[in-house]
Order: sequence, then C-alpha cells, then structure tokens
Amino acid sequence: MSKSRFDLTGRVALVTGASSGLGLHFAGVLAEAGARVALAARREDRLADAVSRLKDAGHDALAVMLDVTDADSVAQALDKVESAFGPVEICINNAGLAEEQWLVRMTDEDWRRTMDVNLDGVFRVGRDVAERMKKNDTSGSIVNIASVLGTAVRPMVSAYCVSKAAVIQLTKAMALELARDNIRVNALAPGYFSTDINREFLASDLGAKLIDRIPMNRPGNYEELDGPLLLLASDAGRYMTGSVVTPDGGVLLAMG
Repeated sequence: MSKSRFDLTGRVALVTGASSGLGLHFAGVLAEAGARVALAARREDRLADAVSRLKDAGHDALAVMLDVTDADSVAQALDKVESAFGPVEICINNAGLAEEQWLVRMTDEDWRRTMDVNLDGVFRVGRDVAERMKKNDTSGSIVNIASVLGTAVRPMVSAYCVSKAAVIQLTKAMALELARDNIRVNALAPGYFSTDINREFLASDLGAKLIDRIPMNRPGNYEELDGPLLLLASDAGRYMTGSVVTPDGGVLLAMG
C-alpha cells in the first residue's frame, strides 16, 4: 500500500480533549501526517502551550476552547475552526473522564457527570460535525475513542464501562446512518495506556496485577496507537465504517 494513502496534507482535523494525554498525542500524529489541526479542550493554558509547540515544529495548529457538555460551546468551537481552517474533515472524539467508585456509593451526580462527558459529549460533537459535513457536502472521518472496557469490565469503574460500551454502539449507529453521505464513523478502543485518567491506578499494586494479565505483559506506548489512528482517519481506511479497532496487547483475550 502506498504511504500516500495515510497522508493528510491539507485536511482539517479536530481533536477533543487535546490538552493532554492521548488527545494531545493524537493531535501531533495528525499534524505530522499533514493535517491542519484544531486542538479543543477546556484548559486554555495547556492548549496554548501545545499549539505553540506544534507551530514551532512547522505545523498548522489552532487552540479552540470547547466544553463537550455544552451544546453552545460545541457550535462556537466548530464556527471558529471553520473560520480559521475550513470545514472539519476529520474528527477525533477523545474527550473523556473516569472516576473510581463502588456502584453502591456512586451518586446520581457521579453517574451523570461521566455520561455527560463520555457519551453525551461524543454524541454532541459527532452530531454537529456530521451535520456540517453533510451541509458542506464534505466527505469525512469521525473516530470515537472508546476503550476495551466498553467490551469487558473491571470493578469500581461501572459508569466508565457503560459509557464506553454506549460509545461503541453509538459509533455503529452513526456509521449506518452516515455511510450514504460518505462519512465514515469508527471507534478506536485502546487497552491500557498511561494517561491522566489511569496513571495512579497503573502505578498501584492492583494496577501491577492487571498488567501481569496482559498477554504482551506491559501497557501500550502512545506511538503504538499511531497506525490505528491514521488508518481510521485517512484514505487508507476508506472502506471501513462501523469498525472497532482494539490496540490492547491482547488484554481482551485474557479478560474473556
């Protein structure tokens, strides 16, 4: 396969939750592939630093304040991207959170907060991006970031597991409805990679026991997500929609 199929030169990409962790890494990967990247998140100071580094490296990058729990914020962010770069062609729906709590101690507010960001946020951004793609007659790719815990579960993160399972189903529903408009929707469901969400857990004794159960016997490195991300975002995956790609070191095999 020609490497040019992975080339994103001139494409306009939006990455939510891009101020740190996987979102920040994804923005860099897309920029290196040639995309003009809008980094979206709520933390303005971190966004500014990230965009500055990308620009210093010769990439086109833009900081966009975005709260995925606020429909007005989503619309305003997309307006800003379109004004600066043009319509979004690639959307990486990455914003998310996880809070550890036993189910019987979880409040309604705990549950709602996780769903509002992890599921409703993916819906809001995905819906509005798709609507604008259709309006502008723009073919495109939406990549929703799910998790292996959308398929398997572990204790104390029930809301997170349920939200990511719903993201997988939402991805398939979006893909089915949008295929006729040449809009592809796929999910990337990583295994265990160290992020702000899980870093303390992976460093704990319980985290070490989980890592021992990964068939490849280690967490993933961020760079090991680059290929799967570019496959879904670029023309290399142009016949893929409704797919769930799971870079996980085989952990789902062990979790059953």
